[in-house]
Amino acid sequence: MRPPQAMPAESVVGAPRPVGRPDQVPPGMPAGGAVGPARPASPPRPQPAAVHHAVLCVNAPAMAASGPDGQLRGHGLHGFYRSGVRVLARMELRIGGMEPLPLQGTLTTAAQARFLGAVRIPGDPDPDPALTVERLRHADGVETVTVRNTGSRPARLPLEIALGTDLGAVGEIAAGHRPPDLPGQVQSAGLRWAGPTHSAVVSAKPSPHAVLAGAGVLRWDLEVQPGARWSVELRTELESTTPGPRPPGGRGTGVPLPWAEPEIRSDDPRVGLLVPRALDALGGLLFADPDRPTDLYPASGAPWRFGLAPADALWAARLTLPLGTRLAAGTLRALARRQQLASAAGQGGPGQPGRRSEGLLPGALRHGGPELPPTCTATEATLLFVTVLAEAWRWGLPRHEVAELLPAAERALGALREGLVDGFVTDLSRPVEERAAHPVAARAEVQAQAHRAALHGAELLEAFGRPGAEEWRTWAAALRGRFRERFWIDDLSGGRPAAGLVPGGQPLPAVSSSFVHLLDPGLCADGGRHESLLDREQTRLLAQRLAAPELDSGWGLRTLSAKSPRFNPLGHRSGAVRVHETALAIAGLAEAGHENEAGALLEGLLGAAAHFEGRLPEMYAGEQRVPGCPPVPHPAACHPAAVSAAGAVHAVFALAGVRPDVPGGRVMVRPASTAPLGELELTGLRVAGEPFSVRVSRIGVAMVEEASAELQLVAR
Repeated sequence: MRPPQAMPAESVVGAPRPVGRPDQVPPGMPAGGAVGPARPASPPRPQPAAVHHAVLCVNAPAMAASGPDGQLRGHGLHGFYRSGVRVLARMELRIGGMEPLPLQGTLTTAAQARFLGAVRIPGDPDPDPALTVERLRHADGVETVTVRNTGSRPARLPLEIALGTDLGAVGEIAAGHRPPDLPGQVQSAGLRWAGPTHSAVVSAKPSPHAVLAGAGVLRWDLEVQPGARWSVELRTELESTTPGPRPPGGRGTGVPLPWAEPEIRSDDPRVGLLVPRALDALGGLLFADPDRPTDLYPASGAPWRFGLAPADALWAARLTLPLGTRLAAGTLRALARRQQLASAAGQGGPGQPGRRSEGLLPGALRHGGPELPPTCTATEATLLFVTVLAEAWRWGLPRHEVAELLPAAERALGALREGLVDGFVTDLSRPVEERAAHPVAARAEVQAQAHRAALHGAELLEAFGRPGAEEWRTWAAALRGRFRERFWIDDLSGGRPAAGLVPGGQPLPAVSSSFVHLLDPGLCADGGRHESLLDREQTRLLAQRLAAPELDSGWGLRTLSAKSPRFNPLGHRSGAVRVHETALAIAGLAEAGHENEAGALLEGLLGAAAHFEGRLPEMYAGEQRVPGCPPVPHPAACHPAAVSAAGAVHAVFALAGVRPDVPGGRVMVRPASTAPLGELELTGLRVAGEPFSVRVSRIGVAMVEEASAELQLVAR
């Protein structure tokens, strides 16, 4: 979820829903600007929490957020969280009545942070601080505080930690609502707070010398000798006081990561920082499905969408397939269990009002920005399910696992079959009758996703002896013809795709980053690419458009052209840079032979990653790149986000051009001949479940150094 005044929410399965409306008229202002009696002024809405300066640790289902000084002050998002509940809002440390002078606060991994501060001993004539205070914080709720005395005199002074909580829901906190603190009670070596549905406990080891329940303070009287140190461990825990369904847990102890951990060497040192940190961030977002704890899937992002958003989970699984198929398998199985079945497909059977298509995955409308209609995340996820299954099969997902998931893919194709309105796919989640009676705009990227799903579905059906393969190929060819005829806008620059068609066939002329999906036709047999909805010349013109300054900010692709009068560099669909769309553009342009354009976008993405210390957020402002100025962060971006982390990995790996067809017993390697990263060596990829290593020279020549003996290597 995300702050509602900052951006409209998308569907997150099993996570709290944000409150408030993003389109509310300002208090006291008549709707539409009409003149009339003044309305009574309503209280101003709270300011949504911002996280662009927060140090955010994540280890699903837990997270912790604070400022760079490490103090939890109960402001904004500050606190320890578990399963969407703020377990602890305040943890303010003072030593000798003073807050430590902040020196450094940074993530050491996605799940852990280190904060360092300094304190001068009162009366010490030495101007240098004698005491350092280190706080090592883990997202799971454990924090270790260590006081070191590097001075020449003993330090005798009290250490106090003030604690408090509201047990608030992250959705309300996201909207800027701050529930009142609960009264604390002394419990064993710490404090306890009780709410209607949950209780929170903080325990300390060693036990405090004094506990002030009314003030929520734990106190130790320290005496730290010169050269010595003293430490205390604080542990925060959440207890449920009411029965209810078990929430999703995190990756359990002993459960391995669902991907290989690669080694990357490149002439560009930014790559060696970006890929490991992207995978570290993705690892912090992993949830275990309660129905099958070994099936792992990624949450969409923290803090606002810390739950299962099917489309984002599928994108992350697809973009990390070069590291193995286990994340894709776990995600697909978890979503197949959530797929809409015939018994729950609507209020009645076929032909009855309210009937929705069987086979849909959960999802809601996603805001489309000021110039485009909304898109449906249920449609995107349903179509992407087929693609991820087909491509995971190409990368080596075992045949029996594919066969188990094939009925879910057939149901998804069935939903697509019913989704055509005037020859194009719109919103599959709307009842069938409503689509025909009240048609909505058909967006270009939805046609690309539907076309790709049809071709991937045909491959799966044919390979597993199921009927319908040729019918889906014919369907895709007809959609391709209609698209090329009706979705192209001629202009003085040669033309461009329409972003969509409104009912009646009028094209929507918006220029947006959603065009990148037209460059992603999907992996097919022999390591090739499916035919695109665009012909070769149209693809060339689109490549030029994506590389032009109206879309390329220098840090990545803007979501809306800078020439648009509605352009907003901080608009999440009206001008901000979304990392995974830039990554898709890099891969799509390189595979289509437009390597110079791909290299320019890659340079922008790597430049932004360096400023974000290798941990790319979900999005950042689409301000034009200026020498000496870093990219502007977005205050409401998830950080980390699954699609941006996986997209960063994809942008690098795509340049090696590894395109397998494990069922066909071959793998093609076609790297970018321009070698934008210089020499690139990738060790520890997975094809057919076996290690795969490739080295790309500075002149764009690939050499496979490790591969399964069962695979035939093909270069072209």
